[in-house]
Amino acid sequence: MTTKVRQEIERLRHDIERHNRLYYVDARPEISDLEFDRLLKRLEQLEHDHPEYDSPESPTHKVGEEPIDGFLTVPHRLPMLSIDNVYDEQALVEFDERVRKLLKSEAVEYAVEYKIDGVALSLLYHQGRFVRAVTRGDGQQGDDITNNARTIGGVPLSLQSKSPPAELEIRGEAYISNTDFAHLRARQQAEGGVVFANPRNTTAGALKLLDPKLCAARKVRFLAHGVGYSEGLAVETHIAYLSLLREMGVPTTPHAEARTGIDATLELAHRMMEDLHTLDIEVDGLVIKVNSFALRNQLGSTSKSPRWLIAYKWEKYEAVTQVESIAIQVGKTGTLTPVAHLAPVEIAGTTVSRASLHNRDELERLGVQQGDWVVVEKAGKIIPHVVRVEEHRRNGSEQAFHFPTTCPECGAAVAQDEGGVYIRCLNPACPAQLRESIRFFASRQAMDIEGLGIKLVEQLVAAGLVTSFADIYRLKNRRDELMALERMGEKSVDNLLQGIEVSKERPLWRLLTALNIRHVGVNNARVLADRFGALDVIARQTEESLADVNEIGPVIARSVHSFFHSDFGVKIVDELRTCGLYFGEPVDEQAPEDAAPRGPLAGKTIVATGTLTGFSRDEIKEFIVAHGGKAAGSVSKKTDYVVAGENAGSKLDKARELGVPILSEREFLDLVESGSETGG
Repeated sequence: MTTKVRQEIERLRHDIERHNRLYYVDARPEISDLEFDRLLKRLEQLEHDHPEYDSPESPTHKVGEEPIDGFLTVPHRLPMLSIDNVYDEQALVEFDERVRKLLKSEAVEYAVEYKIDGVALSLLYHQGRFVRAVTRGDGQQGDDITNNARTIGGVPLSLQSKSPPAELEIRGEAYISNTDFAHLRARQQAEGGVVFANPRNTTAGALKLLDPKLCAARKVRFLAHGVGYSEGLAVETHIAYLSLLREMGVPTTPHAEARTGIDATLELAHRMMEDLHTLDIEVDGLVIKVNSFALRNQLGSTSKSPRWLIAYKWEKYEAVTQVESIAIQVGKTGTLTPVAHLAPVEIAGTTVSRASLHNRDELERLGVQQGDWVVVEKAGKIIPHVVRVEEHRRNGSEQAFHFPTTCPECGAAVAQDEGGVYIRCLNPACPAQLRESIRFFASRQAMDIEGLGIKLVEQLVAAGLVTSFADIYRLKNRRDELMALERMGEKSVDNLLQGIEVSKERPLWRLLTALNIRHVGVNNARVLADRFGALDVIARQTEESLADVNEIGPVIARSVHSFFHSDFGVKIVDELRTCGLYFGEPVDEQAPEDAAPRGPLAGKTIVATGTLTGFSRDEIKEFIVAHGGKAAGSVSKKTDYVVAGENAGSKLDKARELGVPILSEREFLDLVESGSETGG
């Protein structure tokens, strides 16, 4: 009997730790909260009945300490310094220049991670066992909150490693997720208590509670992002350190990656900002860190902050508004996207009336219902997104939204991507897919067909004049039917047909983009076009040869190969061939892959800043690259020209300071045209 009890206790501890890891580290819970609580209660009962098997590392000791009289103040073995903040990309470029100057290096590898808006915390482990937690305090010393830290989700009582570092100080942020905060406020409202104002202040207050059980009730969590004092830590980079922590059962800041050079780092930063909606955490910026620990040691610190990192912060603007309805939008690849239609509200000078809820998983995570009041955030230049539901404002009139099991446009079956989150309509002839794919085909980032906007596309599809990409090029034979459409006079029809004819000569990368191949956007289309030169050459490639191309990889290669070897893809290509579109020219296999670019901007590095009249931010970059130049995101001594639109800011000031030539949009276009006329 005794052996069986001990075995059950050990099994329960193992299972509970495993589920803790799945929940906090891997974000892949396998059981419900109720099932987890049952496991924990069973373990508590067994340990109570058999105290001889109790252990200080048991999960039951995460919560259970008695209230304390107060907190001890203890010194940090290494100071917890502050981080310098910047608010624009030019300041990041200047940070990079300082780092490279100190290191005497051409390019430095940086790690980029989200800056969690939480409470800084230091966790100390001795021989893999949790021994102390200390708040940041004044940076030199902080409060010992070990008892409360035991209750924090994501703080393991022992590291899951057979050979942990002898001493390891893990630094990170304590926080409350947006979902848990919404539930907490709803509970306070129901109980008639004071409703907390924001997650960060609620977290800070929880850590200072003298009763650990009260702290546990607020569901504080932890994410690691740094290292303090350590002995026996055998990693050389920040990204490797974060990976090691996850292996040992410690959750880390999500989606951190490294890039070499400031331009690649800024591109990664833009992508991470666009992915903010995927996080259930308050974020107020990004942190850019030198990835190498050895280089960090060379750079050192000032009296206030390390020289090897910088915080790129943005202004956060929030508003509370009501969800009037939720609708499903079917995209060009059949993706079913839930969209919240909001009572119009002004955020940072812009009226917001809709927000994407992205996918079914996101909708369920947020728990949004029609009629809910929600917090909508606009951080920096990011598209507004729903942060959380104000659950405490619910009155029972809200209506749950049920994600459709068939396509709302055509009624066809839908299915979730294998291993993915998106749900798609399986009908390639779906009117919504056709409409969206035709709109995208004609858009400025694809074939750039002048005069073929969304309103006209809707009419053409509804009238049955366009049922495929090739039908666009057959419209020249249907002039009378075009004239019969709303707002389509003789001049409008002439302009449309001229725009269609001109588009036949677009470069290959535009056609590749327009074909709507999954995972192939503008950048990947450029890579493929540059490498192979002609559409037919790309179509003949194997998955392996496509995957060998730098920046392509197996997922994109599989998608490209599948398209060109499907009946659907073959038909599209054959039809467009008969329409006379430019399919490119095979590259000279004898020429070096890094041959110099050609065009009027060949060899020129150009930065565009401010609001331009003829281009979006992405479009001006495409235009520069299409004419042989390099589109950079920051101004330096290597910049050849700065193209300045309205409301140009710090980049324009930097150009003046460095003496970089500044062009208006018209002057820039004149430069390109004159270069084209003289052969570039």
